[in-house]
Amino acid sequence: MAKKSPQYNDWKHALVSAFAYYYTLFLGWTTRVYWFKTPASEELEKTGRVIYAIWHNQQLFLLYPYRKRKVAALISQSSDGEYIARCLPKFGMLAVRGSTTRGGTRALIKLLQATREGYCPMLTPDGPRGPVYKVQPGILFLAKKTGWPIIPVGTALSHKIKVHSWDRMRVPLPFGKTAFYYGQAIYVKDESNIPAAATALEQQLNEMTDKAEMFINKKHFNPAEKEK
Repeated sequence: MAKKSPQYNDWKHALVSAFAYYYTLFLGWTTRVYWFKTPASEELEKTGRVIYAIWHNQQLFLLYPYRKRKVAALISQSSDGEYIARCLPKFGMLAVRGSTTRGGTRALIKLLQATREGYCPMLTPDGPRGPVYKVQPGILFLAKKTGWPIIPVGTALSHKIKVHSWDRMRVPLPFGKTAFYYGQAIYVKDESNIPAAATALEQQLNEMTDKAEMFINKKHFNPAEKEK
C-alpha cells in the first residue's frame, strides 16, 4: 500500500505558524529595509516573469518585504516546512510543496504550473540540504524550461541569531536593518549552458551578499564561514 503524504493539522503547527506570522509582522514593522536594484532588474520585475534566487540561510526575512507580490516559494514537505507553508498565503504568496532534490521532477512541474498562473518562483539554490553556498541544478532547469531570467538576491541582517544548522541559518531579530542587493540576470538557454550558469549564479549570489554585508555590518561576506 502506498504511503500517504503527511497531514499537518495538529495544534502545534497551528500555534507555531500563528506565532511565526505575527512575529514576521512585528519584524517588518520594526526593521528598516534598503533596496538596491539595477535598472535592468527593475524592468524585468515589471514583466512579472522572473525567478528569484537567494541563499538558504537568508530566507527567514523575505515574507514581509515581498508581501502581496505574486511569489511562489518552494517549501519542503517536512514538518518544519509546514510552519512556513502556512504563513505564505497570509502574505499573498503561494507555497509550492516539494524539493528540487527529492522528487525534483514533481516539484519542477508544480513550479511550472505556478508560473502559468502568474507567480514568480523564489528558490534557495543550495537547499534543502546543501552544501551551503553551492548552487544545485533545480533552479537552472526551471529557468531553462520557462525561459525566465534568474535574479540573484543577496541580503544581510544587522540583528540576528545564527543557528547551528547545516547552513548556519540567520534568525532575524527586531529593531534592525536589512539590505537587498540584486545582481545581474542569468539566463539558461539550453542544458549545455547549465554549468556556466551555475558558476555565474554562485558568484553573483556571493557578490550581492558581500555588498549587503558591507552596507549593513561593515564587513565582507566569507563563504568559507560554513567551515567554522
